Amino acid sequence: MAAISLSKVEETAPALVSLYKSAGVSLHKHGLDGVRAAVYLVVDYSGSMKPYYKDGSVQALADRVLGMAAHFDDDGTVPVVFFSTDVDAETEIALADHQGRIERIVAGLGHMGKTSYHLAMDAVIDHYLDSGSRDPALVVFQTDGGPINKLAAERYLCKAAPLPLFWQFIGFGDPTSKQFDFLRKLDDLAVPAKRVVDNAGFFHAGSDPRTVSDAELYDRLVGEFPKWLVAARAQGIVRPS
Repeated sequence: MAAISLSKVEETAPALVSLYKSAGVSLHKHGLDGVRAAVYLVVDYSGSMKPYYKDGSVQALADRVLGMAAHFDDDGTVPVVFFSTDVDAETEIALADHQGRIERIVAGLGHMGKTSYHLAMDAVIDHYLDSGSRDPALVVFQTDGGPINKLAAERYLCKAAPLPLFWQFIGFGDPTSKQFDFLRKLDDLAVPAKRVVDNAGFFHAGSDPRTVSDAELYDRLVGEFPKWLVAARAQGIVRPS
């Protein structure tokens, strides 16, 4: 059973019904029916991201994440962290108020800075711990390039491994760019030498992320999550379902 019913989505966010249905197909395919999890969205607000805000790619990702989150979590909202050199905003998106939400948030933000992952990761970790939740969490972490401080990003990922947080990185931009080498490295960090479980995944959404089909995007967003759940339960990081 999904955390939020189809009829509730139809009532509160009719524009997201097809996304909700598509997400449900992917979750079923990956054995995630009935799983409860918190869902977070982290979005890159560095200067090079400007085109992706302008063409609606970030809003489209937010809508898709909301459609998926409705299956995992019954509160109808997704906490969102905007980051560049620092954390630019910590807010949320909601089923009932999703249309144009990214534009409204960004209108209140200042200068688009550089790319610093670890402060955004820290914000998610703090939010999760403060929430008192014992459910696992799926963190969708969007960026268009590597961080200015690679060592700090790696350290935070390894430090977060004993927590019930899975980091699904998604790259916007040219898939052949060297900018994403670091994320490939994060995805492949050694277990258990570097971290107690493999707590991260990475995939490219290409130069125009809106052209990735809903079905493919959801398959990629949750593709590694079930394996992590099994490993995290075995280590006592996530309580048995």
